[in-house]
Amino acid sequence: MARVTVRLFAALRELAEASRVEAEGDTVEEVVGALSERFGPRFASVAGAGSAVVDGERADPSQRLAEGQEVALLPPVSGGGTDPGACALPHLGDERDRPRG
Repeated sequence: MARVTVRLFAALRELAEASRVEAEGDTVEEVVGALSERFGPRFASVAGAGSAVVDGERADPSQRLAEGQEVALLPPVSGGGTDPGACALPHLGDERDRPRG
């Protein structure tokens, strides 16, 4: 098994009470599993819904790992949408801004 350094962010960092930990696993999924066993079911839930980056590149759970690589685990991010107009403000002079009478 590869020994890797894992950087944790936001809720994952809080749950582990550390920003960096060492873990072993041949894939990203195995590393997340090992850390989930160590830090508990809430960690597993957050990590499972988040994403991973290996040496600066997005990684799938099945990505194989080599000794010494760095894995970053990012929790899911809430907010934002795909419709850029969903929260657009009206333009000055928009009919919605005029008093009705």
